[in-house]
Amino acid sequence: MTTDGTLLRALYPGSFDPIHFGHIDVIEQAHELFGSVVVAVMHNLAKPSGLFTVDERVEMAESALAHLDHVTVEPHTGLAVQAADRAGADFIVKGLRTAGDFEIEQQMAHNNYAVTGIRTVYLPCGPDLGYISSRFVREIAKYGGDINHLVPVPIAGALRQRFNGDQK
Repeated sequence: MTTDGTLLRALYPGSFDPIHFGHIDVIEQAHELFGSVVVAVMHNLAKPSGLFTVDERVEMAESALAHLDHVTVEPHTGLAVQAADRAGADFIVKGLRTAGDFEIEQQMAHNNYAVTGIRTVYLPCGPDLGYISSRFVREIAKYGGDINHLVPVPIAGALRQRFNGDQK
């Protein structure tokens, strides 16, 4: 929040295929720090959508984040900095799990700042959530493993329905 009481707005970009508890933790932290967060479900129109369509990912994220005021979920294409500009964001937020994440994100942050002047803020997810990734969630769900500790119940249900018992 600024000194005049207006909320700062942060953009948290990602594919969120699907959103998981690590993402939610970072979004809750960003909400606490900035007051307003736009969760940008990023997609490349030239590539396949992923396991879930963009609309499904937006809907799942909205459901998982309904408990937070001033948090919106929007689909975006292009670069994260373009999404930040369109959303009127003051900062880009990136979640970090490992040192490797930092290396990759630091390069992007420097480029984003050099091109647009928008700063990136890194937020580590809780230490008990750092092992979660959407890729692992999808893989565990595909083979029928328990994912209830990784994603909210409605997302676990959507994953089970999507894989429909397929154990390939």
